[in-house]
Amino acid sequence: MESLLPIPCGCYGSTESTRWQQGSKGERRVIREKSSRRVTLGRLAEWTQPSPRSEGLRGLTCSRSYSISSISGHCNLLPTENQRAEMAESAGLQFVSSYAFEAMQKVDVVRLAALSDPELRLLLPCLVRMALCAPADQSQSWAQDKKLILRLLSGVEAVNSIVALLSVDFHALEQDARKEQQLRHKAGGSNGESILVSQLQHGLTLEFEHSDPLRRLRLTLSELLAIMNKVTDSNGEFFLKSSELFESPVYLEEVADVLCILQAELPSLLPIADVAEALLHVRNGDWFMCLLVANVPDSFSEVCRGLIKNGERQDEESVGGRRRTEALRQLCQMNPSQALNIRAMVPCDKPSTACVQVEECHLPGLGVALTLDYKPDTADDAVSPLVSYVSGLLLGTNSKVRTWFSMFIRNGQQRKRESSSVLWQMRRQLLLELVAILPRSRSTHVPNDASVEDGGGSGYSGLREEHVVKASALLRLYCALMGIAGLRPTDEEAEQLLQLMTSRPPATPAGVRFVSLSFCKLLAFPTLVSTPEQEQLMVMWLSWMIKEEEYFESAAGVSASFGEMLLLVAMYFHSNQLSSIIELVCSTLGMKIAIKPSSLSKMKTIFTQEIFTEQVVTAHAVRVAVTNSLSANITGFLPIHCIYQLLRSRAFTKHKVSIKDWIYRQLCETTTPIHTQLIPLIDAYINSILTPASKANPEATNQPITEQEILNVFQSSAGGDGSRGGRQRYSITTQLLILYYILSFEENLLASTKQLALMQRKPKSYSAALMDQIPIKYLVTQAQGLQQELGGLHSALLRLLATNYPHLCLVEDWVCEEEVTGTLPLLRRMMLPSNTCRYTQNQLHQAFQKLPSSSPRLMRILEHLTLLSPGDLIPYAEALTASTALLLEPGVPRRLLQTLNKLWMGLNTVMPRRLWVMTVNALQPSAKLLRQQRYTQNDLMVDPLIVLRCDQRVYRCPPLMDIVLHMLNGYLLASKAYLQCHLKETADFDRQNQIISNVAAPGQPDTPEVTREELKNALLAAQDSAAVQILLEICLPTSEEQLLGAATDSLLRTNQGPKPGSLLPTSRGSVDDTEPEGGLLSDLREVQCLICCLLHQMFIADPNIAKLVHFQGYPQALLPLTVAGIPSIHICLDFIPELLAQPQLEKQIFAIQLLSYLCTQYALPKSLSVARLAISVMGTLLTVLNRAKRFSFFMPTLPCLVAFCQAFPPLYDDVAALLVQVGQVCASDVATKVRDIDPFIARLQSLREKPQRAAAPGGGSSKLTLPQKTAKELGGADPDVQLCYCVEATFMDIISSTLHGL
Repeated sequence: MESLLPIPCGCYGSTESTRWQQGSKGERRVIREKSSRRVTLGRLAEWTQPSPRSEGLRGLTCSRSYSISSISGHCNLLPTENQRAEMAESAGLQFVSSYAFEAMQKVDVVRLAALSDPELRLLLPCLVRMALCAPADQSQSWAQDKKLILRLLSGVEAVNSIVALLSVDFHALEQDARKEQQLRHKAGGSNGESILVSQLQHGLTLEFEHSDPLRRLRLTLSELLAIMNKVTDSNGEFFLKSSELFESPVYLEEVADVLCILQAELPSLLPIADVAEALLHVRNGDWFMCLLVANVPDSFSEVCRGLIKNGERQDEESVGGRRRTEALRQLCQMNPSQALNIRAMVPCDKPSTACVQVEECHLPGLGVALTLDYKPDTADDAVSPLVSYVSGLLLGTNSKVRTWFSMFIRNGQQRKRESSSVLWQMRRQLLLELVAILPRSRSTHVPNDASVEDGGGSGYSGLREEHVVKASALLRLYCALMGIAGLRPTDEEAEQLLQLMTSRPPATPAGVRFVSLSFCKLLAFPTLVSTPEQEQLMVMWLSWMIKEEEYFESAAGVSASFGEMLLLVAMYFHSNQLSSIIELVCSTLGMKIAIKPSSLSKMKTIFTQEIFTEQVVTAHAVRVAVTNSLSANITGFLPIHCIYQLLRSRAFTKHKVSIKDWIYRQLCETTTPIHTQLIPLIDAYINSILTPASKANPEATNQPITEQEILNVFQSSAGGDGSRGGRQRYSITTQLLILYYILSFEENLLASTKQLALMQRKPKSYSAALMDQIPIKYLVTQAQGLQQELGGLHSALLRLLATNYPHLCLVEDWVCEEEVTGTLPLLRRMMLPSNTCRYTQNQLHQAFQKLPSSSPRLMRILEHLTLLSPGDLIPYAEALTASTALLLEPGVPRRLLQTLNKLWMGLNTVMPRRLWVMTVNALQPSAKLLRQQRYTQNDLMVDPLIVLRCDQRVYRCPPLMDIVLHMLNGYLLASKAYLQCHLKETADFDRQNQIISNVAAPGQPDTPEVTREELKNALLAAQDSAAVQILLEICLPTSEEQLLGAATDSLLRTNQGPKPGSLLPTSRGSVDDTEPEGGLLSDLREVQCLICCLLHQMFIADPNIAKLVHFQGYPQALLPLTVAGIPSIHICLDFIPELLAQPQLEKQIFAIQLLSYLCTQYALPKSLSVARLAISVMGTLLTVLNRAKRFSFFMPTLPCLVAFCQAFPPLYDDVAALLVQVGQVCASDVATKVRDIDPFIARLQSLREKPQRAAAPGGGSSKLTLPQKTAKELGGADPDVQLCYCVEATFMDIISSTLHGL
């Protein structure tokens, strides 16, 4: 079904006209036809049936079923209770009532029949067209309704003139109008010529009176087009056009009829929104506009939208804005059901469904006026529409709307007070609402210790419960008006506001909220208290707040009452933190208000001198109960805020009030999500423990939490390292907060040692025994999964761990945690059946004791344990570690060892420190176990090398060696942190004591502080280098392994090929021999790889360790292993020149040997330059060394030249020259002893000049080959002779390696 709007219908003229007719399939089509009939009043009554030439205006959505008898019974009834006649200011015109408009909108014939004649007269244009147009609804009910409409019109004389207006040729009229529009555009808007109207003989009013209907239409159309053109050319500037036609009271109704017919018949020429905009510029324009819209009810929203779109941003500032507001107000009074929808268009700042074309905020006065006019069907006792609307504008999230409406308030105050001003109407209405809820009788509730003077100072006492929410909304609105919009209250408004703020609400959550808002409004606008009587009233009310705070909190059942806010403000005033008070006020009120700190001076005096002295504040705060289950979900101002501010201001220590117990109880009453004030509270508490309130009284500090109280918190978790079965007494949040307190306390204690030493104070730190019982790593792991609920606590704990416990922040541990807690282990645990057999610690221990016969059973137990989470493995930790040494016995399967390693790494993620101590004690040699020597955590941090004093069999057990290396790395880091802390703890106090002793004994010298730091660094360096040397020594094969053929250079042979150079020619053939027995898959090889990985990490972490170890030196047999297995060893190229410059020959030899392997492994430009330097150093030493030293230096270093040439062929000439020079020196020394030296020198010269002849083309031996000598013969020969043979062997190795490369 389709709803048809009022459509232009000109079917009664003598010329061709246009009408709309419903098509056969529901579509509308245009029919142009001829008609010569003229309708008169006498013939109108005969038209009781729909004519096929007419068109209906009735909307088919309106369904009704009326009988003729019922309609006739209501024809003479006048619903006076629903009628409203609005009179215009100048002419006293009657406006269309809301009752009549609703009847027209719904086409309610019963209501139309009940209208009075004056009301019906206003709707005649639409009713006449409705009666003469064919409807789309062909039902019998509408036929009956149409008869009633015709009966209504039959008795009205003005119908004839309207019918006559409909009889003209509107098509021709439209053509003339468009021609006139074109003429006006060409003439620049001048009215000199007119096609519609010829030259007027009389005034426009007389011409209208004596004209026929067509000329009346032309006169009105010409005048209206002129106004519309002027509006278009005005560029938004308002003007008021004097028009005799629209101002004459005699012909207003006739002009309105003509205007409505013109708009209905020529909608494309006269859009209704443009016509309404033009009517604003003539007198009585709002009346014409209402009649026009009433006769076209469906155009109501379109007209209002157009008027708002073209409206001013501030309507009260101009005549045009006020006229536009009044017109829209009259339209909404005519259609009150759409008033709120029209109001919603006013503050819109972006296109939406409610206002498609409104892009700016317009007409603020209109929104307020419509709200004032709005009368809801059901009264809302909570908040009035005016309070809701204005609060939404000022307290909404749209800053553009807020600024726009604030400008309306400020501009309205600048004008002289006018009763007609919308702003003053709004203020009066708000004041009336405020006065209406003010209490007039005393409260029925009498406080516990209330006296007569508690409420006798004011006529206002108890605020009714149903008015509390409305009062709170009014307070926030006045705060927004005064703080955001700049409203200056009158004396009457200020007096009534103060009376409302100092009223006493019932003890409900809404009452607590009201008191908090009232208190903050007093702080935000202290100018409301201007007289001594008002100040006394405020003091009495604040005293009442203090007395009633406990009752309100218990009766209202809220955790955050106004008592904490009072206490907090008092503390802020005592510490002169006025900016914090301003933030508190703005946060409570929910708005940003500009408050000058100087305006709080009066309130500060009242608080600090009359109500809350500092001693009263501290004494009261410590008695406040802690907040149960404190979390971020509890909003408002809590006791923790007050305690925090008192801690910052040092009020507790100043007045010797102990706060330790309160803080401990509050930390124990916490849960997730963590409250944001807890971490600042702990930091302030730690500062109050370490730093005195004043230098004059260094003992004025708070007491720290005792170790026993800390143990009570961790007793379940500390037992959780061993037994996780018990129910935890304290939440994870409490344990994490206490852990943060301990770690932060220790860090701040170390940072404050200098200041504490100057004051001769040394607070006691927490013992190592306490720290050993706290599962630090387990708690941090739990916090990692609760990061969102813990806020910044997890990151703060990580920072403290990295500083104080670096061994708990190893990168390997984080990677291992991913393997233990990742997706795959989680899926494996999910697949574990719930009824799986559970093994006890005793069963595990017995399985270990029966090894190796119980290997299958032990394997099943260990495989089951791998499916458990690290937390569930904690009860088995002691049984696993205590029996670790049993796995070193022969015949234990490798899989058992690997599974144990996996379980150990899982436990390491939750209890590393305790696990390490148990493992070190379990792996001690059997002799120490018999002596029952047990190491502690402190012993291992003082001497980390204890870890390596384990059973020697561990050195050839890779799974256990991996565990040992992990512990060694951790304890080396722990030892550094321990020594650093020890140095900070003792340095400042020792220095202070030294200064005091020097004053007593001036002759004693003062030890500089830098010496202690140097000694600490030297100790750490010696410790690290010792660990590296021990690990390198472990890499050397034992005598049994040497017999089995486990060569140490297998790594190098695998990675770089032949060993560079041999001492003798006979050894060259064995370089490419097959792999030794056992191959690469040996325990020694695996242990070497593990050790090389650890050394690689140590060298990266501290390159000075690598330098120190290589300056100390190690067996030359390990060089192939270290160069090939430690990737970071290339840093040695940086300090090899320095090592070559050392005076000891041993270091120089070690440097050249190390360089030979580095050049082969890293053939870099830097290696080439260092190799050149080494060759130059060797040439220099040849000239300065004596015979014995020359032999001891060149015998081990000459084979290194082969590696130089192999890595860098350009060095061949330098190496050859050096070899010839060495040969000549040696030959000259033995010339008198050996007669065949000259042929030897000749062969060297030949090798240098023609090296290609040294080897036969087919791989045969050279003609110039030194006779083969056995090692025994060479060993008994002269050293120079041996050196000569070594030179020739080096030459031959260089030549063979070169040919081999080709």
